[in-house]
Amino acid sequence: MTIRVLIAKPGLDGHDVGAKLVCRALIDAGMDVTYSGLKRSPDQIARAAREEDVDVIGLSILSGAHISLCRSVFARLKEQGVEDKLVIVGGNIPARDHAALEELGVARVFPVGTPFDVITEFLRKKVSQ
Repeated sequence: MTIRVLIAKPGLDGHDVGAKLVCRALIDAGMDVTYSGLKRSPDQIARAAREEDVDVIGLSILSGAHISLCRSVFARLKEQGVEDKLVIVGGNIPARDHAALEELGVARVFPVGTPFDVITEFLRKKVSQ
């Protein structure tokens, strides 16, 4: 089974080098990856997750608005009927906010600098469960 991943940049953050590097690492690991592009709304992300029938949604957030953006994305995922997708978050996320994101439903937070093999192995393990 090929793991299907959507990598999205919610909000107004205009920096996507890290997201593109994660996309490349996941592709190199044999995953089918869709990159949504910059400045996507929570509704656009939820629609893309439904249309692409992904297993995983990866949100890359550097803006500091990670809690409110994740709350909005989860609400839109529910509206679109895809609330069962595994959601991970990466970026500039302070450790003090990890628990709050997990309470919203985030499966794991990957801070800037996380080795790519840690991300790929986590996804393989979680999706196969």
